[in-house]
Amino acid sequence: MDDLIFLGIESSCDDTAAAVVTGDRRILSSVVSSQTDLHADFGGVVPEIAARAHAERLDLAVEQALSGAGLSVHDLSGIAVTAGPGLIGGVMAGVMCAKGIAAGAGLPLVGVNHLAGHALTPRLTDGIDFPYLMLLVSGGHCQFLRVDGAEDFTRLGGTIDDAPGEAFDKLAKLLALPQPGGPSVESEAADGDPDRFALPRPLLDRPGCDLSFSGLKTAALRLRDQLIAEQGGLRQGDRRDLCAGFQAAVAEILAEKSRRALSASAAPLLAVAGGVAANRAIRTALERVARNVGAGFLAPPQALCTDNGAMIAWAGIERFQLGHRDGMDLVARPRWPLDSRAAPMLGGGKRGAKA
Repeated sequence: MDDLIFLGIESSCDDTAAAVVTGDRRILSSVVSSQTDLHADFGGVVPEIAARAHAERLDLAVEQALSGAGLSVHDLSGIAVTAGPGLIGGVMAGVMCAKGIAAGAGLPLVGVNHLAGHALTPRLTDGIDFPYLMLLVSGGHCQFLRVDGAEDFTRLGGTIDDAPGEAFDKLAKLLALPQPGGPSVESEAADGDPDRFALPRPLLDRPGCDLSFSGLKTAALRLRDQLIAEQGGLRQGDRRDLCAGFQAAVAEILAEKSRRALSASAAPLLAVAGGVAANRAIRTALERVARNVGAGFLAPPQALCTDNGAMIAWAGIERFQLGHRDGMDLVARPRWPLDSRAAPMLGGGKRGAKA
């Protein structure tokens, strides 16, 4: 395994990424091309714009990744690519790019579940053993997974509506803050009073590890409207206090549900990944929970919390080692649950569970 060298391609949302990773866990290069500026005027990611940008940028990202690693395509052992879940236009662009490279160079192709890339990142960064508990917490996903193998995931719970990152984005939009919402809300919260407003903690009064953030977002909307009606506008202090209270509520919800998931999974370590894992207040709350129950805690470097090609390359290496190969019939999937045995979360739709 140590002599493997994989190119990883990621294009599931609004970051075009490529990276070269080795079987002995060295990241030889990692390129991420952000689309934030393209979507800034729309208050969120526009799928059509994202897909077009991926199609335009993927070949350049791959070229830069290979150049940064000092390698040519003929030095690679294989190509790994996100095949879902995600915005279908972007996923299709990545899959087609990977197919072209694999076919042209005669290399093995491995399709990777985007969520598995996040879930296996602690294996890349720290070489930890199975099992462990993974909290995937991002703009589009939030779920607790007991990870027993590179293709063995048990979902213990997840969000029944909005993901935390999505809730942060919506709050930022309500308060006229820049997108992406997570960093903007965290910056405002730094100078705010988290105790000024009584915001709810949905589902904490119910057993289990499922989460909900839609009601929290609605409560923040009502508070904003109330303040505007009473004062004729929203003051900077109001905005900061709303952000601080919202962030504190999300951190408390995630911390308590993590405590329950650790108990249910009997896992020796809590790992966290996804864009929201970069939030310092949330990290601190999760680390405290793990310490209190005697479990380890691990969060990847910030650059590997958000979407990147290195996690896809590593997940591809892990699947490759298990004997997995894909052909030119690999399909892009908008939905692809990691735990196919678990019942779909609320809102899975006619096409099946989202993730």
